[in-house]
Amino acid sequence: MNFFAELKRRHMFRAAAAYAVVAWVLLQLVNNLTPALRLPEWAATLVVVLIVVGFPITLLFCWIQHLPADGAAPRTRTNRLDWILVSGLAAVALLIGYQQLAPNVATTVQQQTGVEATKAAANSTVGAISIAVLPFVNLSSDKEQEFFSDGMTEEITSALAKIKDLRVVGRTSAFEFKGQNKDLRAIGQALGASHLIEGSVRKAGDRVRITAQLIKSDDGTHLWTENYDRELTDIFATQEDIAQAIAAELKVPLGLQQGETLVSNRTNNLESYEQYLRARAFVRTRSINEAIAVLEPVVARNPDYAPALALLSVAYTLVPIYEVAVWSGPVEDARRSVQSAYSKAEMTAREAVRLDPRHAGGYAALGYVLANQKNWVAAEDHFRQALALDPNDPDALHLYALMLMSAVHLKQAMSIREKLRTLEPFVPIYSIYSATIVQLNGQYEATIPMIQSITPSGPTSYFRNLYLAKAYAGAGRYAEAADTLLAISANQNFVSRRSLEDAARLLRGAPAKTRAPEALPVLERDLNFVYAYIGASDRIWESVRRSLDINLPIATVPLLLWETSSSPMRRTERFRTFVRDLGLVDYWKARGWPDFCHPTTGDDFECN
Repeated sequence: MNFFAELKRRHMFRAAAAYAVVAWVLLQLVNNLTPALRLPEWAATLVVVLIVVGFPITLLFCWIQHLPADGAAPRTRTNRLDWILVSGLAAVALLIGYQQLAPNVATTVQQQTGVEATKAAANSTVGAISIAVLPFVNLSSDKEQEFFSDGMTEEITSALAKIKDLRVVGRTSAFEFKGQNKDLRAIGQALGASHLIEGSVRKAGDRVRITAQLIKSDDGTHLWTENYDRELTDIFATQEDIAQAIAAELKVPLGLQQGETLVSNRTNNLESYEQYLRARAFVRTRSINEAIAVLEPVVARNPDYAPALALLSVAYTLVPIYEVAVWSGPVEDARRSVQSAYSKAEMTAREAVRLDPRHAGGYAALGYVLANQKNWVAAEDHFRQALALDPNDPDALHLYALMLMSAVHLKQAMSIREKLRTLEPFVPIYSIYSATIVQLNGQYEATIPMIQSITPSGPTSYFRNLYLAKAYAGAGRYAEAADTLLAISANQNFVSRRSLEDAARLLRGAPAKTRAPEALPVLERDLNFVYAYIGASDRIWESVRRSLDINLPIATVPLLLWETSSSPMRRTERFRTFVRDLGLVDYWKARGWPDFCHPTTGDDFECN
């Protein structure tokens, strides 16, 4: 009996070909729907296994179905159609095998470009151990000790981040789940963490009791738990013990040099240490003046405490953003205030770097103050040094991306922000500035749902509503932009209620052009973006010039020049002068020109 003829008579080729086609369609659906529906990683693997197991069963069923009734099969001959079916079946099998097993060529190409490079890098970590430390619960009788339990969370997180083969995520985003009784599997999936750490802190007098437990996030299994009842003076050793115990349970090598520890930068003054933890909480909530008031005595008593110096530098640098007089007071007074803040920030950051060249926070703080002083090349070098020490430091990534965005290297900035999003998906200010980069590319409508998803509360609510209003205005939805501005609370001390109302009134008249731009009211701070939508772009130069005169921080007023609505301004000599004064041309010559700016003749340039 001709074997191939028998296969044909029993319709085996047709069954196999149909099965292969259906299998291919299923694989395409699973590959495309898995990320969209946030299915677990094993979902695609399960489908492949079921397809492989089902193939021989299907063929066996087909063979049995066509057994001859009298035991004698009619003779058939193999013809051209049979060979075509066999060849087609082989081609489909090779295609499926290639798609599932061969290297993804597209990923290799994507690694060379912007945002896709970050996505490829994020995908390469699939299967690796990733861990998030959830906020430790404060069990102390004094509820004012909340800063201490939060501080323990951050300190243990920082210690674990020093382990090279351990990917620590959600250093800040984990606080989004503070006080929530959510399913740990959902938290792990939201943070992209394969493991979670949770615990509690009870501080009483000179003793502290810390409970920590390691949990497998996909099924909630408790892998390890331990109680540490110690003297407060042993707090650093306790943090070290917890971090090392977790690494041992996960079988991750510490990767430490001889004599090196995970918990470094210790101070012998426990009162100063507690004040440092309190100041970290103030900086996180952007209570800048309170943070400075706490930190200055700490560094006075402990001049060699590098983390406190680095944190104080960041606080100084944030002063101009949150100081009302800087934005509305006399130019000379504002300039002195800003320069004083930057001088102190640079001095403390340089001292932090000198004291501890292995502390990433010192380099990031120095990079940020140098960027605000428009020393772009040196700033970038310090950010790169910070990230060389700690590639996943969210603050360093955020500040470096801000610098790149302000220098109009938008692809690089968005690439870093995408990496930051995978590490910190729930930090409002990070999400706001990610949307800002998209707006600078002219995609206003796309940023509306991005910003709407951010809760309008806390110190970032002003920036949330501001950039949402910009998104509406850029999309031509002027009434919604006006309503969003009016939703800003005046007690945030960023802009006055009168200026908000003036800006909203002007937006409701857009896109009609004003006949008397000089008669328009002065719009405070960032509200001057409204001028571009009513034919009064020249009025924007008032605040832009002020920002340069008093050296306002990066990522503030100068960003107006790069928005789509300000494109006519970029064709003026005044624009080119301003960009030169910012020091951007020298930076572009040293580190590369942005996509839409290029040199022309001589020392000139243009930006499309």
